[in-house]
Amino acid sequence: MRKCIKGLVYGILIVCILTGGLFLSYRRPFRDLVETYSNQYGLDSNLVYAVMKAESGYDPMAISKSGAKGLMQIMNKTGTWGAEECAIPDYANDRLFEPSINIQIGTWYLARLMKQYEGNLQLVLAAYNAGTGNVAKWRNNTLYSSDGNVLHTIPFKETQKYIQKVSFYYKVYNLLY
Repeated sequence: MRKCIKGLVYGILIVCILTGGLFLSYRRPFRDLVETYSNQYGLDSNLVYAVMKAESGYDPMAISKSGAKGLMQIMNKTGTWGAEECAIPDYANDRLFEPSINIQIGTWYLARLMKQYEGNLQLVLAAYNAGTGNVAKWRNNTLYSSDGNVLHTIPFKETQKYIQKVSFYYKVYNLLY
């Protein structure tokens, strides 16, 4: 009987450690900002967290090789456009390191892509990663899309991995929260 109880206690401890680690890995930083802008733009906040985790690992000071900045890795051109569309006063590209600005523009852009691609998450994530121009080319090429809508092949390995990663993170966030 003692061995059973001891085994049960160890099992519970292991589950608690693993679950705690999972919650730490899939945390929800900047929660007020993410919730505010997700609600404002009609997005699932778990998708925003999944993108943020994949893009920057929640680092507001992250900069990519291509020059994308902040939590949601916004390019300067998209930042300027988004700031104009979101009516952000006194915008400058360095403000993309401010979580409130980055999350607002990133969430606005994701919502815009969701409308553009009618909620097709594969296309939304492909466009977020590789640009809408590339997605348009791929959709119009039978090597990549047989129906002009769903991509059966994505020619950029980085984009293919990105879609898989964000989709996985999104599923985990939905399971946890």
